[in-house]
Amino acid sequence: MDENSQQIMQVEGGRPVRMWTEGVPVEEAARQQLANTARMPFIYHHIAVMPDVHLGKGSTIGSVIPTLGAVIPAAVGVDIGCGMMAAKTTLTANDLPDNLSRLRSAIERAVPHGMSPKTRGHRGRDVGSWEAPPASVDTAWMKLKDEFDRICQKAPSLRNTNNYRHLGTLGSGNHFVEVCLDEVGFVWFMLHSGSRGVGNAIGTHFIELAKKDMRSHLANLPDQDLAYLSEGTQHYDDYVEAVSWAQKFARMNREVMMQNLIAAVRTVITKPFETHVEAVNCHHNYVQKERHFGKDVLVTRKGAVSAREGELGIIPGSMGAKSFIVRGKGNPESFHSCSHGAGRTMSRTEAKRRFTVADQERATEGVECRKDANVIDEIPMAYKDIDAVMHAQRDLVEVVHTLKQVVCVKG
Repeated sequence: MDENSQQIMQVEGGRPVRMWTEGVPVEEAARQQLANTARMPFIYHHIAVMPDVHLGKGSTIGSVIPTLGAVIPAAVGVDIGCGMMAAKTTLTANDLPDNLSRLRSAIERAVPHGMSPKTRGHRGRDVGSWEAPPASVDTAWMKLKDEFDRICQKAPSLRNTNNYRHLGTLGSGNHFVEVCLDEVGFVWFMLHSGSRGVGNAIGTHFIELAKKDMRSHLANLPDQDLAYLSEGTQHYDDYVEAVSWAQKFARMNREVMMQNLIAAVRTVITKPFETHVEAVNCHHNYVQKERHFGKDVLVTRKGAVSAREGELGIIPGSMGAKSFIVRGKGNPESFHSCSHGAGRTMSRTEAKRRFTVADQERATEGVECRKDANVIDEIPMAYKDIDAVMHAQRDLVEVVHTLKQVVCVKG
């Protein structure tokens, strides 16, 4: 391992924080947040920090938090199971239409996105003016329904969420669908989304339960969003079950969107093609049991991707920047992890204050995408330099493919 790519922050009264942040900025507030988390008594061994690190709610985005005997719901967050899916196709750049706007429009109709409903489709789902076949949604939901019903017996409020209705939908913010070209001209489809409204409700429900359970101890925490659930309690077991289900929902959500994305592209590109040639579907906001340094521990990845030796993952850049399909090196010091993207350098509010639509147009030149005031917060300049981020984690992953988007759909 190249030791120069790792920096160690010692925390008084806490575990060390190992940081893969060489050459990328780390805000002071994020360092303080990392130190707060490192002082929690159940942190195991150390915290690992990825180069896309930035301030989050409760715990820092871009961090890997191993715990023994407890879990912090706010560290997992409310976008449970958020992640990426990418699929290589047998299409090449020459097979794409000269005018990509029709392709973008077909994708926007096939994959419901944004916050506002369009036309009502199958069972009240928002599907846009081109209705995607609903069979894939029904099939996916039937695999999720029984376990969801059991979870709702303990948390009835979750039944009123947009659970079935959000399956196969993108959402807004930094979630996206892209058509990309790799380094030799093959076409890839890539998308970014998670467990949507039901995952948000699960995360919020258990964050509040943790705070309620610890009401008499909150004053002793460095941040009340570090309220935790202890192993052996009913709420801990219920949370582990619910968050596991939300992660399944998120994975199936991406699968359904990918199916409908492929169907939409076939309406525009009539040449027969195959896909899922090299499909990758990975979470970057989740928690699961893993074995590290001789112990079975819960590993929370908040804005980080599993990168076991030989495992494929996805590290997207921002709109207009490169993205990468990577193969993990299985670095034990990072708990077999890597970054989940470039990482923000400023808030959405600051990006909207600082940049204009003209800036957005210049930054996304050559990409068929929205270029309006409502997406300025996603401008590439609001994110870290993806090349610097990749260099900082050179001992965590190797690049398998470099992708450049030509179409980008955002909510």
